Amino acid sequence: MEMWTNPRRNQVLDTILLLGIVLVLIDVKGVESRKYSASLTDFGGVGDGVTSNTKAFQAAIFNLSQYASDGGSLLLVPPGKWLTGSFNLTSHFTLYIHKDATLLASQDESEWAVIDPLPSYGRGRDADGGRYISLIFGTNLTDVVITGDNGTIDGQGVTWWDKFHKGELKYTRPYLIEIMYSDEVQISNLTLMNSPSWNVHPVYSSNVVVQGLTILAPVTSPNTDGINPDSCSNTRIEDCYIVSGDDCIAVKSGWDEYGIKFGMPTKQLVIRRLTCISPFSAVIALGSEMSGGIEDVRAEDITGINSESGVRIKTAVGRGNYVKDIYVRGMTMNTMKMVFWMAGNYGSHPDNDYDPNAIPVIQNINFRDIIAENVTMAARLEGIPGHPFSGICISNATIGLTQKPKKIQWNCTEIAGVSSNVTPQPCNLLTDQGPDNACNFPEDSFPNPKESK
Repeated sequence: MEMWTNPRRNQVLDTILLLGIVLVLIDVKGVESRKYSASLTDFGGVGDGVTSNTKAFQAAIFNLSQYASDGGSLLLVPPGKWLTGSFNLTSHFTLYIHKDATLLASQDESEWAVIDPLPSYGRGRDADGGRYISLIFGTNLTDVVITGDNGTIDGQGVTWWDKFHKGELKYTRPYLIEIMYSDEVQISNLTLMNSPSWNVHPVYSSNVVVQGLTILAPVTSPNTDGINPDSCSNTRIEDCYIVSGDDCIAVKSGWDEYGIKFGMPTKQLVIRRLTCISPFSAVIALGSEMSGGIEDVRAEDITGINSESGVRIKTAVGRGNYVKDIYVRGMTMNTMKMVFWMAGNYGSHPDNDYDPNAIPVIQNINFRDIIAENVTMAARLEGIPGHPFSGICISNATIGLTQKPKKIQWNCTEIAGVSSNVTPQPCNLLTDQGPDNACNFPEDSFPNPKESK
């Protein structure tokens, strides 16, 4: 086909460059490097906001997949409004969404296949059994990029939210982007809005970069988490702005006995330069589905505005495994219900077959260099009776209170740790170490995901 020749590739890339994307290309993997390129219109795509483009996307990616082993390929979504149902990506592939292009998720349920629940969850999050496939989906991929010059993906989630609230859903709502069992994944420079449920869900994957996203949802929309790294290793999330009806970042690794059996932790996770608004949830949550384990998480330069909590650990009896080696520094918060929240009684379970003897271990949790204003309560730290959360360290934290703060600022039970230079004065279970005893934050670096092979 003529469209796949090098002149055709150059024509598409020239179009991208002329549309003002040169600066983005500097830090976007897989754009100029792809040998073959095409536009969605080459496969009959119509950007009128009315015509379904599901078959056009599927045909385009199917055809481009033949070049995975021969230099890879790029699919350009040009200016327009492109209504579509779910489509699957391929390896060594870039999906590029132009700044004046909007993908509109179809509200026709027949355009959404039902797939099996995640093995580390055992069931869907909204309902027993299967789940609707995500709008953009991929599994067992290598080197896949979803990017653009701030192009938009609109999940048109209001119909899904209404059905969820009315109990009319037979299956779990779709996500906007889900990549499974994959390596070398980049999701960058896009606006995501109105997702039916979670926005970005890399799961069972490695060497993941999520960068430069703007994620927007009504703050009352159900479960519209921003970015949920789930049983992933070596992941970097940076330079994102998120307004959410749930946690902005939710770090996960499976649910109760299913997550324990699957046994894949989330580890080597970097979160930096994040701005979050979430009045009813956390800026960063660890759990509650953490049954594969969560370890070595490093978060820095985080801004929280009008959110329920800054960093929250959610777990319960039955979860098992651990949350350990968590390092946070450089958080700035304004108008918060609380800054620190750890809950050992977050007791939702997939079924009644969880192990009541599976007690999660929470240890080596470090917070330093924290500034917060207009806060109702400094901290609520509640471990599991007989199994305290240990190794908690909070240093150099100044928390300014609202005009009507809670009478008790530090509610601490079943925890153990230390503090240094913290205002207001922490509870007695966080032993005061005196000034100038900073909590740990590792200075070594993880491998760069973009350079991994």
